[in-house]
Formats: sequence, structure tokens, C-alpha cells
Amino acid sequence: MALRRLVLAGGLAASLTAGLAVAASAVPLPPLPLLSPPDSLTVTVSGSGNPEAEGSWKLTCDDRPQGDHPAAARACERLEGFARAGEDPFAPVPADALCTQVYGGPVTARVTGTWQGRRIDARFSRANGCEIDRWENVEPLLPSVRD
Repeated sequence: MALRRLVLAGGLAASLTAGLAVAASAVPLPPLPLLSPPDSLTVTVSGSGNPEAEGSWKLTCDDRPQGDHPAAARACERLEGFARAGEDPFAPVPADALCTQVYGGPVTARVTGTWQGRRIDARFSRANGCEIDRWENVEPLLPSVRD
């Protein structure tokens, strides 16, 4: 009788252990955080009439800013602020926006590359009040070209 209880107890323990092992293996592991590549952008500015504001620069925002962008550290800080706030600095002005008809000059910029893991191909101008605000919002990624 004692042997029978011992065998039953051992069998029950083995069943419980196996059941726990199956239950533990059935629970999916949380996904490992994906290491996203650093933000890497090319900024090209033309038509400003200011040689210091004209050109094409590379910018990589990682542990420390890299590239030949003239304000790399400040530009990366600004982009990080957008990311923390959940804002998209590269979104175009909405088509139904009411914009003041203020002309900020013929300067244009194009930003291409990757930011927050997504492809960027954004164009900027100073053709009206909305576009001027959009430009100034991303400074110092884009240079200040105010008169």
C-alpha cells in the first residue's frame, strides 16, 4: 500500500512537472527589442543666396552626432525632441491648410534618408506662411535663412 502511494505520488509529481513545462513553453516570450539603425539624413539646401546656408550635408544621429552637417549636435537634439513628442517634422503642410500669403524667398531644401526607422523624402520651401513655419520648426536641421 505504501509502495502504491509512493508510485502514485511520483506519477502525480511527474505529471504536474510536465504540465508546468508545457504551460511554460506555450507562453510566448516577449519580443526582443529591435535595434533600429541610427537616424541618417542628407540635407540639401539651394536658392538661399547665402553661401553658408547652401549645400548638401550628411547627418547621422546615434550615440553622438556624426557627419558634416554644420549644426549636427543641435539638429540631432531637435530631431530627438520630435521623436519623444511623437511628432513628424517631415509631414507636409495639409492640403486644406489656410496659409498667409507671405513669401519667404526662393530657398528650397530636401531631406532624404531614414528617421525613426522610416524612409524620409521631404521637401521644404518658404513659399507661404505655412511653409515658412514648417521650415523654422525644423531649424537647426535646416539653416536659418531669415532676412
